[in-house]
Amino acid sequence: MRLLIIFISLFSFFGAGAQTGYKIDFKIKGWSDTTVYLGSYYGEQTNLKDTAQANASGSFTFDNKKSLPQGVYYLVLKTPSGYSKIFDFVVGPNQRFAIEGDSKDFIKTAVVKGDDDNRLFFENMRFNMERGNEAEPFTKILKDSALTDDQKKSARESFAKINDKVLTYQNELVEQYPTLLTARLIKSTQTVEAPMPPTKADGTIDSSFQLKYYREHFFDKFDLADDAMIRLPRPIYQEKIKEYLNKLYAPIPDTIMMAIDNMVAKAKKNPETYKYLVWNCVFLYQSPEIMGLDEVYVRLYDKYFVSGEMDYWATASIKKSLKDYAEKLRPSLVGKTGANLIMQDQNLQSKSLYDIKNKYTILFIFDPDCGHCREETPKLVEFYNKSHIKLDFEVFAVASDTSMVKMKNFIKEFKTPWITVNGPRSYLPQHYSQFYHADTTPALYILDNKRKIIAKKLPVKQLEDFFIKHEKFLQSKRSNNKGT
Repeated sequence: MRLLIIFISLFSFFGAGAQTGYKIDFKIKGWSDTTVYLGSYYGEQTNLKDTAQANASGSFTFDNKKSLPQGVYYLVLKTPSGYSKIFDFVVGPNQRFAIEGDSKDFIKTAVVKGDDDNRLFFENMRFNMERGNEAEPFTKILKDSALTDDQKKSARESFAKINDKVLTYQNELVEQYPTLLTARLIKSTQTVEAPMPPTKADGTIDSSFQLKYYREHFFDKFDLADDAMIRLPRPIYQEKIKEYLNKLYAPIPDTIMMAIDNMVAKAKKNPETYKYLVWNCVFLYQSPEIMGLDEVYVRLYDKYFVSGEMDYWATASIKKSLKDYAEKLRPSLVGKTGANLIMQDQNLQSKSLYDIKNKYTILFIFDPDCGHCREETPKLVEFYNKSHIKLDFEVFAVASDTSMVKMKNFIKEFKTPWITVNGPRSYLPQHYSQFYHADTTPALYILDNKRKIIAKKLPVKQLEDFFIKHEKFLQSKRSNNKGT
């Protein structure tokens, strides 16, 4: 159990209002005759935006005719061991203000002149620190595993009261100053509570109500069109995208694309957030952990880059890189019909993938010198000898190396009982990698008797489980078809 305190160290509409440029004055007791850098965040990246020289009294100024993107910034000092981040502050619509404080405890001593945003920013941090100190003795009791729940009851109640103080303070701040950056940052960390599900006419509870509600209202407190949310010390924007896609929707390409479209509709109002959202989704599905979701990458490329939607920022080199990878993935997506392969085996005889008449075909692309291939192959041999008759599958193994000697030695060493062919010794004009993406080895695909790719990139240890579940799926599908 933890206290719901937001320690705002958390960015950005590009300059707002008639005022242009920025002028931020600092006076920090304990700093003198030193170079100070102004740092900024962008997603998971940081960079230095400006430089100033503190005088003997610790005074220095950052100024420029061009406004800063709104957001959280920080001061940096160069030390013998490198650059050291000192503290955060906010830059909102008002970009002309002053902050003074003592370097020994800047948060407690900070005095802001001419800017409500930073006044609230530091007041909020101080309030949170005080409530944290107030809650500490109760937190220790609640973490004590030697105590019973009854013995913790009083501490739990006291803890809850402090928690309520924090929530009340933050809610009042957000309500009173909704447009200020500090309020937007606090609001972005607040959770959306789903109401209790209603009772249907027949007296039952709608079990899907809360999930539907949470999906619909997930971004009520987080504005996807506010590029200030991109520039946080913690990459909250990315985290929100991942949580929305990974926890609220089934990992099916159609469903995921629908969810992304929902987010795009909100982010598209701002070119910066539109770009950032689409790019993060592309990155997320470039090499997804869940099989089959690489299709989302291909569809994102088609929808947002082929269409020209991202031309306002995507360079020709970026688009080419995305295209090259999309075209590698496209032919071998789950659900696609796998292409035929015809190559020479160790006896220089042609072998065709399509000649296999089993219910399933495992395409196993390997490199005889690949360490991981040498780990997986004995497991596949064991699985083959145990299950290939019962599950009715054959293995079509493709050696990626041109050396026939290496391939023969590999077959002999691992006693592989299946069809093995040499990839480069093909009877087709295209290289096999144009049909089956195999940038790393081993690469494994499963095709059904209609040559449709039903699985890919599975480790051998998951094959039995996959076949069992797939057979159950087919059986259920047949039963449903009979019923209709």
